[in-house]
Amino acid sequence: MNGIAGIMLELGYKVTGSDLKTTAVTERLEALGVTCYAGHAEVNLGAADLVVSSTAIPATNVELVAAKKKGLPVIHRGEMLARLMNRQKGIAIAGSHGKTTTTSMIALVFEMNGLDPTIIIGGELPEISGNAKLGRGEYLIAEADESDGSFLKLEPFIEVITNIEDDHLDYYKNVENIITAFRRFMDKVPDEGLAVMCLDNPTISRLLPKYDRPFQTYAVGQQKADYTLRNLRLNDSSTAGDVYYKEDYLGCIEISIPGRHNLSNALAAVVVGMFAGIPFSGIAAALKKFKGAGRRFQYLGEVRGIKVIDDYAHHPSEIKATLKAAQQLKKGRVVGVFQPHRYTRTLLLGKRFGAAFSDADLIIVSDIYSAGEQPIIGVTARNIVSEIEKNVDREVIYLSTRQEIVDYLAKAARPGDLILTLGAGDIWRAGVELVKRLKENYDAG
Repeated sequence: MNGIAGIMLELGYKVTGSDLKTTAVTERLEALGVTCYAGHAEVNLGAADLVVSSTAIPATNVELVAAKKKGLPVIHRGEMLARLMNRQKGIAIAGSHGKTTTTSMIALVFEMNGLDPTIIIGGELPEISGNAKLGRGEYLIAEADESDGSFLKLEPFIEVITNIEDDHLDYYKNVENIITAFRRFMDKVPDEGLAVMCLDNPTISRLLPKYDRPFQTYAVGQQKADYTLRNLRLNDSSTAGDVYYKEDYLGCIEISIPGRHNLSNALAAVVVGMFAGIPFSGIAAALKKFKGAGRRFQYLGEVRGIKVIDDYAHHPSEIKATLKAAQQLKKGRVVGVFQPHRYTRTLLLGKRFGAAFSDADLIIVSDIYSAGEQPIIGVTARNIVSEIEKNVDREVIYLSTRQEIVDYLAKAARPGDLILTLGAGDIWRAGVELVKRLKENYDAG
């Protein structure tokens, strides 16, 4: 929402908005010229001609009720994104995981190669000093949010689908409905456009034989994809691999963030960039400068050899990939600090979390971040603790609050530890506070 607000402001519109409270995001928007209200009230509508709302806002919200009473058009955030995308050639990045990083990589490739795209990302990209910018070029690059089905409102020129998995079952109810939604999204590719799909994902592989729109595939390894990444170098000093189109060697890509999954995301950026006519050398140069997106393996600080990193991972597959990437950098223990996200996800995927932490040496689990959901009887963070204990021969500790986590790690952390806060809620705050506490302890001797 804040990215769209910023773009609309740059386009010359007067923009106002409401949030539950003042945050760093609302303060940044106000600095740009957006009027932001803390709290929701009918008077906040002012002289608005159009109201844009996200799925997070209930129909009973006082401003939505007042807007409808006044006869104002009320549209979903996805519809507003679709309108913006229709101004340019849209590049929409979808998938159960990896959207933000892949979108950020593609955005940086286009930006650094002079294409001046409009960019709307779910995380912060340091190179544009935020998560959105209005470009005057041919393309608009944005994440396509499948969580509420709103990606089906988009009509992109190029699509990227990183993977299709069993997330957001609170909305879709079952995996088949998720697959159906992605099929519909895939069918939106125009004749002159392109679908870019990861052949490493089994679900995508099953969908392709009957797919009749223009597409290219990519894969890490020796898959029969159009673009493949081979000869991987995954260690503490290098995350790199050799790119082939069919059997033609194009060159090497190297990124500064760890993980095989991030090389896969980078390979998607190669495919999109090549289709847009960017030379491989320019793509590789941009990817080498990519420092990551906000809350995606984001470095928070290091004190006395104790490194603290934050990641948005909240699905079992994401957690497993992130902890595997952490092993690439470890010098001591990998400590995973996980905050479960939503009661529904904990209920529906609880057993799968059990095997997701095999690459952590110590696991800490906090209470569930509700994201506005009502508690479900019998569903608690202890369910995940129990599943991990069944599947992984590691120490698992339940600490309900952020304060308990910081207090514990401030004493228990060792030089060489890589501490990862994991989750889509506010667990990142524990990482920030831990770095502060460790510095205080160090200064105090």
